[in-house]
This record gives sequence, structure tokens and C-alpha cells, in this order.
Amino acid sequence: MDAVQEFPAIKPKLLPLRWPSSLAQLNPIPHKFRPGRKLRLRLRMATHSTSQADDITRMQTSFDPRPSLRALRTRKWTLWDLQHVATFACMVFSLAILPSAPFLKTAAVALMALLLAMPITQQFFLPSLPIWVYLLYFFSSRFITPEYRPHIWVKVLPALENILYGANLSNIMSAHTHPVLDVIAWIPYGVGHFALPAVCSVFLFLFAAPGTTPVFARAFGYMSMVGVTLQIIFPCTPPWYEKLHGLEPAHYGMGGSPAGLARIDELFGVDMYTTSFTTAPMPFGAFPSLHAGDAILEALFMQYCFPRFRPFFIFYAVWICWSTMYLNHHYAIDLVGGGIFAATSYYIARSRFLPRPQLDKSTRWEYEYVELGDRVRAFDEEEGYAAYKNGYGLGLLSTSRPATGDSDEWTLGSSSSLDSISRGDTLCGSSSSSPGILSPTSPSNDEHYDVWSKVRFGTPAEADGLERLAARA
Repeated sequence: MDAVQEFPAIKPKLLPLRWPSSLAQLNPIPHKFRPGRKLRLRLRMATHSTSQADDITRMQTSFDPRPSLRALRTRKWTLWDLQHVATFACMVFSLAILPSAPFLKTAAVALMALLLAMPITQQFFLPSLPIWVYLLYFFSSRFITPEYRPHIWVKVLPALENILYGANLSNIMSAHTHPVLDVIAWIPYGVGHFALPAVCSVFLFLFAAPGTTPVFARAFGYMSMVGVTLQIIFPCTPPWYEKLHGLEPAHYGMGGSPAGLARIDELFGVDMYTTSFTTAPMPFGAFPSLHAGDAILEALFMQYCFPRFRPFFIFYAVWICWSTMYLNHHYAIDLVGGGIFAATSYYIARSRFLPRPQLDKSTRWEYEYVELGDRVRAFDEEEGYAAYKNGYGLGLLSTSRPATGDSDEWTLGSSSSLDSISRGDTLCGSSSSSPGILSPTSPSNDEHYDVWSKVRFGTPAEADGLERLAARA
């Protein structure tokens, strides 16, 4: 006992822990590595700066190609630019298999290069280039020689139809016809399929966030190019072939069929579809259904930008899917394939490139800034602002707010925290999991409107006061 008392009492040292004087002290990242801006800087810039609204909504009017060429020389290329390599390869392949016409091909390439070089035309033709290449690819596919074409599958789709659904749904839906049903099916299949891409592009350009239409055009074009490629390497007969020829082997050189659309020609006494479908470039391109894929992609983009009309967009997608089977052009499995292609294209575009809609804005000219994708991203990624202004490559899809200053990204109400709570929502800048948390959807006003709780939150001065209060805590 005495030996124990020989050791003096040692007062344990307290760990160097104390209540942080501000939330910024909780950030484990060293200060020199912290990107971003504080909330008051962001709100001040959004409230008082009008130049950004001009930057993201202004249209190019210059015919001078030199700025585009300079931007092309100084561009920092990334893996996402492989899309341009794929587009160029598809275009070269299509021109190579077309009948020999060197003068016309050279003139077409020169015209395309000129349209892409002039800023006034580049802003429209560069994002829509995948669509033009897809159309060229589709119509030139008829010139692929039979010796290079794969085997035509006749029994695969009917077998899958019976395995998955227990019956041939297309044959069941097309067994009983009526002139009224023919017209109802013809409207989306024979009219809407060809007109709606342009109609959706116009609506997205006028009423959605700036930069939405280029993303839609790229998603539409690349999805269609991939779909046509699969139709070329995996040709399958549609339902009308089974009705006309049974399960007999098919061969290249056989004509297509308008199927149920022939009744529309008879009803109106015109030849709108009989000749065009009989001489179609790809009569055996049943899988995947691009009629369904295009309609579903359009519905996904439109419901994202205009969620109030979501039931109508869903109705249209179901309508055209029914019409494809009623008119005996596709199996149900073809519609599933088209839907998978559309959903994949949409979610890739939305996760990284698609501008977030701000539901308190009515037209594109009311936007002062845009935020892209579902994840937080640094502004200078892919040279976003410079490339956006110059119009080349994926920079057109990058955020349009220049970074300012070096500040604490982890402070209360910082831009990163606002982005992180808003990136998961498909309708607006607000988080569905935290409906009461402020999201920067209305920078032009002194107060902010949360579309979920229908409550307006405080002014920038109040935000500063909250931040100072948190610093004192």
C-alpha cells in the first residue's frame, strides 16, 4: 500500500477536443484543397449579376468560323469526346457504302463542316449532328451487300414472346380491327413518331432550362444510332412476316410490308405508307422498336422538364406501344428493348449533362444560371464555361456559372451542400427526401421558393445572419 502511495497522483491530460466555434472546423479537408463558394457570395452573385443570364440565354449571331477553330485547337479532350469519334466513324461508314458520287459526297461533307464552323449554325447543328448521322446511317443501310449481312432470325422473337408472356400479344391485339381503331393507332405511329421529335425540341428550347435541347438531341441521336446498329447485326422478322410467311426462313431482298398501315392508305385513298414500307431500308429491323424507344425517351425528357403534364406523357408512351402491336409491326419484346434503350440514354444524360429545371421559371430567358446533372461537379470540369461560350463539344452541357474565390465548401449553406441536397430530385432543385430544405431555384428574388412545401424562405441578409449565428455557437 505504501509503495502505491510513492507514485504522485498524475492528473490526466484532456484531449484537445472542444466544441467547434463554427461548422467550418468540422471539415477534415485542408483549407488549401477546399473548392467552392460561401452561401452569401453565391446569393449575392445570383441576385446582383445579370451578365450570367445573358451568357446562358444569348444566341450566337456570328458567321465568323475563326472563334470555333480557335476553341477546337485549345480544347482539352476527355473520354466523353469519344462520342464524336463514334459519330464520325458512323458517318464515314454510311458515305462509304452509298453509291459512288464523289462530287455530292464531297459537297455534303464541306457543307456540314461549314455549318459546324459558323457559330450561328453551329449552336443548332452540333448538338443535332447525331440525329442527322442516324438518318444517314439508317437510309444508307440498304446498300450493305448481303454477303456481309448476318443471318435473319425468324423464330427468336415469337419464341421469346411466348416464353415471357405466354402468348403472342401482337397477334392477339391485331386479330380484331376496326376503322376507328385504325385511325387511333395511326395518329401516334404514322404521324406522331415523325413529328414529335421536332415538337419536343421546340418546347424544350422555349420553356425548359437553357441547354436542355442539345442534351435531348444527343440522347435521341445516339440511342437511335445504337438501335440501328443492333438491327443490322441482329436482324429479326416483325409480326407481319409471321402472318404472311409463317416461320419460313427469310432472306435479304424480300420486300417489307405496311401491315396495318395499308388499311390507312385504303381508308384515305392515298399511298402514304404502302410504297415506303415495302421499300424500307431495314424490313427486318424489328428489335429494338425505335418507335417505342423514341416515344419513351421523349416522354422521359418532357416529364422531367414539365412534371405537371406527366400523366399525358405516360399516356402517349402507352398509346404508341399499343399501336405498334395493333398495326402488327412489333412484338411486345421489341417494345421492352426500345424502352431499355430509351431509359439508359435518358439516365446517362440526366445524371451528368441535363440542366435541372427550376419550376418557378416559365421560359428559358428567365434563367440566370443552370445546374447540371444529379451529382456535385466542379465548374471547370471539361472546360465548361469557355466551351459553352464557344459551342464546341460537351462544354455546351457544362454548368454556366464561373467559379469565384476560394472558400469553405463545408460551411452552412455552401454551394456544395445546396447541390448535394438537390441533385437527387428529378423535378427541380429541391430534395424529395428533405422537402423543407432550401434549394437555389429562384436566384433573382430576395427570398427563395420551395416547390414542395410551398413556403418561401429568407433573404440573403437572413442567410448571413444564420451563418454568423452558427459561427458563434
